[in-house]
Amino acid sequence: MSPDRAVQPLVRVSEVVKLFGAVKVLDGVSFTVGRGQMVAVIGRSGAGKTTLLRCISGLETIQGGEIEVCGHRVGLSGRHSRKRLHRDVGIVFQSYNLFPHLTVERNITLALMLVQKKPRREAHDIAAGVLRLVGLGDRLNAYPEQLSGGQQQRVAIARSLALSPQVMLFDEVTSALDPELTAEVLKVMEDLAERGMTMLLVTHEMEFARRVADLVLFMHEGKVWESGPIGEVFADPRTSELRQFIASAL
Repeated sequence: MSPDRAVQPLVRVSEVVKLFGAVKVLDGVSFTVGRGQMVAVIGRSGAGKTTLLRCISGLETIQGGEIEVCGHRVGLSGRHSRKRLHRDVGIVFQSYNLFPHLTVERNITLALMLVQKKPRREAHDIAAGVLRLVGLGDRLNAYPEQLSGGQQQRVAIARSLALSPQVMLFDEVTSALDPELTAEVLKVMEDLAERGMTMLLVTHEMEFARRVADLVLFMHEGKVWESGPIGEVFADPRTSELRQFIASAL
C-alpha cells in the first residue's frame, strides 16, 4: 500500500454487525480501502461476502458499527443521503438486470437522464464512451437478447461506470459465465484496476485475484478471518480455515 493510499481511505467499515432475524451474518467486520485499491473479498458461501457489499452500498441496513464511503455515512435515514451515496458507489451483481425491451444505449442513458438530469446528447456521448471502455463500442443499438452473457455483464459494468462512481462493488459477476466469457469480463475489471478505480470484488476467481488485487479479505462465519496484501496472505495463511479454502479453490 502506498503512503497516499494509506491516508486516503474511500471506504471505512468499523465493527459492523448485520442481523437477519436472530442470525448474525456480519459479526464485528472492520477494514479500510484506500483510493485506487482493488480488494478481493473471498470465502465460502454463507460467509457474509454479498451481505457486506449490500451494506456498503446502502441496500441493507446494519444493526451495529459504522460504514463510511466517499465521506457518506451509510445507513443514515433520508432519501437525499441515499441518493448522494449511490452517486459515488456503483454495484454490479451476478445477474445483469438489463431492461430487455431497451437498447444497450437506453439501458445506460436511462439513469443519466432521469436521475442526473443529463440532456439526451450528453447522455448518448457518455454511453458511447463507457461502451468503448468495456470493448462494446459497436453495440450501442443492440438489445440485450442479441448479446452473449459476457457482453451483457460488460454492459452492466458500463451502466454503473456511466454514473462516474468513485467506488465500484462487484458481486460474483462471473459466476454464471463460461470460462471464455469470464475472461472477457475479468479483462474489463483488470483494465479498470489499471486506471485506478477503487474496487471491492467478491470472487471465486483466485488466480485473477492473486494477479490483480492489492488486498484480500478472507471472510469466515461473518468475520474478517484474515486480511492483508494478497501475495503475503496467500503465501503464508495463518489459519487452517484459509489454508483449506486456498487448497480447495486453486
